[in-house]
Amino acid sequence: MIAIRAAKAALVAAVALFVTLVAFGNLTDYNTNFAFVQHVLSMDTIFSFSTIKYRAITDPALHHAAYAAIIAAEALTALLCWVGAAMLVRSLRADAGTFNRAKTFAVLGLTLGFLLWQVGFMSIGGEWFGMWQSQQWNGVPSAFRFVMTIVAVLILVALPDQELGRSDSV
Repeated sequence: MIAIRAAKAALVAAVALFVTLVAFGNLTDYNTNFAFVQHVLSMDTIFSFSTIKYRAITDPALHHAAYAAIIAAEALTALLCWVGAAMLVRSLRADAGTFNRAKTFAVLGLTLGFLLWQVGFMSIGGEWFGMWQSQQWNGVPSAFRFVMTIVAVLILVALPDQELGRSDSV
């Protein structure tokens, strides 16, 4: 049982590390990933015959605002997951109720990460802005990998924990 609890904490920390690196990369290499946001919102690389181009947002100020919102969501996701992982580690040997309550920040962080990549990238970017039509700027496959990883960790973390037995507390 303690091994499962430790695994939950480690997996939340792994997601926290990943999202921290993503946010750090977006901040320190701003223009590279800003170009991605700019092209997706401008819809300038989707199929030439596509009839959804009326949805395009071409205002650079809105591109920067969208990118800032993405980076803020990544940073908040990372922070929540780091706090969640720490709380889980602190509660590894606690009673089941305490350990289950310690999951709150982890669940919030994982949920925000899921929403960022599923809603933000797959639904809005992929479907509304037709990102899937772009050969160069299609982030749907990457977003899907992130979503599946995060949801797998979220499911594991959300599973209720039971009281530790004598052999588990060693």
